[in-house]
Amino acid sequence: MSIFRRVRRVLGLETPEEPEKAEEETNFPRPDEITFDEGAYVAELEAERAAKDAFFRSHPASPIPPEERQHFASLEYYPPNPALRFVVRLERIEPPEPLSIPTSTGDEEHYERIGYVSFEVEGQPVRLAVYRSVANGSLFIPFRDATSGTETYGGGRYLEPIPLGDDKLLLDFNRAYNPYCAYSDEWSCPLPPPENWLKVPIRAGEKAYHKPAKSPQASQETP
Repeated sequence: MSIFRRVRRVLGLETPEEPEKAEEETNFPRPDEITFDEGAYVAELEAERAAKDAFFRSHPASPIPPEERQHFASLEYYPPNPALRFVVRLERIEPPEPLSIPTSTGDEEHYERIGYVSFEVEGQPVRLAVYRSVANGSLFIPFRDATSGTETYGGGRYLEPIPLGDDKLLLDFNRAYNPYCAYSDEWSCPLPPPENWLKVPIRAGEKAYHKPAKSPQASQETP
């Protein structure tokens, strides 16, 4: 489950009984069939980010280690960039190909490769594999790009494509987020397979996490 769905549940915007969105559901607005309201989009994105910060700062299920939460202010993001929001066609693989993805702790998680998506970033062609979780059927794109290890988390980031029907997917890299292991080594996170290592920079979504510095007053009070 994505951090945004966790936050929505904590804030009472989604009930635990609500099922995961199935791949074939098509009740999302189709970006290629509606007028895109950039102002509303940016406002929604900023509200999501503020809710996530609040969750990370104070909720018991926060991935931020407890000793860091009192000094945590907010995550860092690239400015919203609607140009890195794509409606793409899924190039399906039939039948889907089973694969095990290694995790940061040496374990494995099981997925199916269901196809590929292709688009351009700054005039350069990009191709990513799309995976489906065996555990819950959700779609998943773990990736690394040219910013990984410098501007963004070295272990890569995650993207959850939204099915729009007719094998179309919405990829919104402004919602690309860090795995929990970016905040603490105690978490186990799937690592992006080499086929999803991009040479182009994806400057959208969440940036690298930096542990919050303690205030001078807090440092003086530490025995």
